[in-house]
Amino acid sequence: MEALHTLANDRGHCVPVNRSAVHIESVSRSLGYCLQLDDLDAWLGLASILRARLNVRERAALAYVALRALPTHHAQSAAEAAVAVGAGQPIAPLFNYMDEAAFWADMAAPDEREAYCLASFKAMPYERQAAFLDFVQGRLAA
Repeated sequence: MEALHTLANDRGHCVPVNRSAVHIESVSRSLGYCLQLDDLDAWLGLASILRARLNVRERAALAYVALRALPTHHAQSAAEAAVAVGAGQPIAPLFNYMDEAAFWADMAAPDEREAYCLASFKAMPYERQAAFLDFVQGRLAA
């Protein structure tokens, strides 16, 4: 019977139902502020409020419903952006640059790979750019 009067948060602490109602009200109010402000800082700040006021199951349900409300390609992009930590910048090579680049590219998020690829290509001298394009286009034809 005790479980009817309490809810457990993600840390395993029991929270009285009436206190949970206060948390729900603060989450609702915070979501309203984010919608009104429509500001990146406000949206990013909402994550702290959700962690403090909702348990893991409630946050997962909210994330699931929000993703389901999006078209598939937008939902995938949003989910990838939310969970992709990315590889960060490449580190100094252990053996050689190609080994390290291949290792880094396996861990990097698509946006990271594309950004480093384009920046690297732009930084190459014209002759290297032409050789690189010949190499890539030759592989595509094969």
